[in-house]
This record gives sequence, C-alpha cells and structure tokens, in this order.
Amino acid sequence: MSRDERFNMPKGMYRVTAGSGGESFLIDAGRVVSLYDCGMAYCAPGLIKNIKDKLEEIGKEKPDMVLLSHSHYDHIGALPYIIKEWPNIKVYGLEKLSKVFSSDQAKETIKRLGESAREKYTKEGEEKIEIITHGLRVDRILADGEEFDMGDYTVKAIKTPGHTDCSVSYLLKEKEGEHKTIFFLSESVGVLESENFLHTSILKSFDDTILSAKKCKDVNADILISSHYGVVPEETKDRYFDLYIEFAEKERDFILDLYDKGLSFDEIYQGYEDVYWVNSRIGAQPREAFKENAGYTIRCLVKDFRGKDI
Repeated sequence: MSRDERFNMPKGMYRVTAGSGGESFLIDAGRVVSLYDCGMAYCAPGLIKNIKDKLEEIGKEKPDMVLLSHSHYDHIGALPYIIKEWPNIKVYGLEKLSKVFSSDQAKETIKRLGESAREKYTKEGEEKIEIITHGLRVDRILADGEEFDMGDYTVKAIKTPGHTDCSVSYLLKEKEGEHKTIFFLSESVGVLESENFLHTSILKSFDDTILSAKKCKDVNADILISSHYGVVPEETKDRYFDLYIEFAEKERDFILDLYDKGLSFDEIYQGYEDVYWVNSRIGAQPREAFKENAGYTIRCLVKDFRGKDI
C-alpha cells in the first residue's frame, strides 16, 4: 500500500500531521470535531495550521475534543500548544494518563525527548520552538469499556496496555448509515510497516500486549487504523493481530536467546540495534528515543520470562 493509500481515511476523517514522527487525525463527526493524538511538540505550529486549514475547508470553527492514545512525547507533545490555541478543548484519556501528566519526572522525559526530536527534525531556516510541558491535562477520565457520544459516532474506550499502562484504543461506531466500526489502535498492538511486516514496542508487559491484541481481534472492526501508519490494508486486516503476535514472539525469542548466551545488557542492546534500528525507524524517531525504548523492551522481556533484572 502506498503512502497516499494508507492515509486514505474514512469519510470525515483527515490527516493533519505536521513533521515527522507522530500522526494526528481530525475527525468531523457532525456536531462534534475531534482530534486523535497530537504528534510531537517541535512541529506544533504546523499542526495547528493544518487543523485550522482543514476546519476552514469543512466549515467548522474549532476542535471540541482530543482523544489521546497514551502519554509518549510523540503522541502528546503538541498538546500544550493545542490547549493554548483552543483553551476549552476537552482532553480524553485513561486515569493513568492523568497521573503521568502530574509527574514531574514524566514531564522531564517528555521535554528531553521533545528537544531531541526538535534538533533532529527542524529544518535549516525553520524556527526551533521552545518545548513546553505545562498545561498537560485530562478532562475526561475514561474507564475500560466506557462508551461516550461523539456526534455521528458512539466511541468505546478499550484499554490496551503493554506498550504503556495508559494505552487505550478507540472504537468508533457509526450511528447512522452502514454502521461501520473504525478502530484507532494503540501502539501496544504494533506499528504496521508494510502488508506483511510490523514493529512491536513492548515496554511494560509482553503478556499484556498479547492480551491486548486478542482483545482487539475479538472486536472484529470494519476498519483498522494502525498507530504511526494509517489505514490497514484490507488484505492485512483479518490477520493483523495474528501478525502482531507472530512478530512479538520473534522479538521475545531474539532477546532471550542473546540473554541465555550470557551476553551483558550492552551486548544485547547492540545485537538488538543491529537488527531493529532500521531505516523506517531512523526516519520516524530520534536515536535517543529508540535507545531508551529498546532498553525498556530488553529489561521487560528478561524480567517477564527469566525473572531477572538486567
């Protein structure tokens, strides 16, 4: 599937992403306009411009709510700027997300990685904006399985941990027409790279990611939207979650094999980087972020399956 095809969104949904590294979609749901994720902080001015341009095009005044998938800097980095631009916007997420936003340590990490992305992606001649984290908030705390109204859709929040404890996927159900279901998937169930390949990002719990994949598979949604990717091709949709489990098990076995050979953490990391620091990831995130996530993945899998801290 080409880049254009994977961003061929369902009717009333528009890609407003600015810059590299994090996707953001505007959803025109009739009387309600929503934003799904916010992308990185460094490109917030571009994101706001894209949103305003699209709002003008569709004849709407403002976004009413933000649906957040989880707390990582490449998904919520631009949120403070969005809130500054539209102070009355309502932010939706899990309770754990609200707790992350109140943590000074978490905000320091968001700021540090945001600054790293700014240095990597800001083009020559462009302004390097200040990376801010004040103003982060959640206005509507969602429970697992909770449904809420979003204009033309009923939305169900489905907790999908494994990548983070605050990861949530959103199932949008049309109220009228064909009653299609559109599933915005959290990063806990992978990032599709091509029709037959995806990346995993197991930072908190292997078992949780597998359970999340099975939980999402049981939903049997009509349209899947994969984090950082876009619309999942029809030929991949029915096997998407099985594909995720296959790649998650391969990654687990790869890391555990290195650990069982007696390699140190640094040696395991180097082996992991040699295989997984591929061009698609190089273009999508700073190396610092990849290294940090890889460390969490290695430690998580060794702890989960060998009961050891490394």
